[in-house]
Amino acid sequence: MKLDSLRQVPGIVAGVLVGEDGLPIETVGEGGEALAAELASLRSSITRVSDRMGAGRVTRLAFTSERMEIVAISSGDYIVGTAIQRGNDTRPAQQALARLALEIVDLPAGET
Repeated sequence: MKLDSLRQVPGIVAGVLVGEDGLPIETVGEGGEALAAELASLRSSITRVSDRMGAGRVTRLAFTSERMEIVAISSGDYIVGTAIQRGNDTRPAQQALARLALEIVDLPAGET
């Protein structure tokens, strides 16, 4: 499974690999399906803003809420992302996501 490395991230609540359609290809933890759908939706919205601003393709998204930190990386047609409990260092998740993004960028459809 592609996301096995995320299981070792301290404080992880959920991890996802999702395509542009918002359907999860693989999930780790609880809430993965919801995270997958929302990350795909956020990617679409942020892409519109980025296009209008002439900023180029969005490759990384991170935000903090009261209880979690969400970090996601866009790689080709896919997004890999995590939800981590607040108070945990996000660097291990960011490193794991960066490695995963390199692995999935060149995958033809149907090979994930």
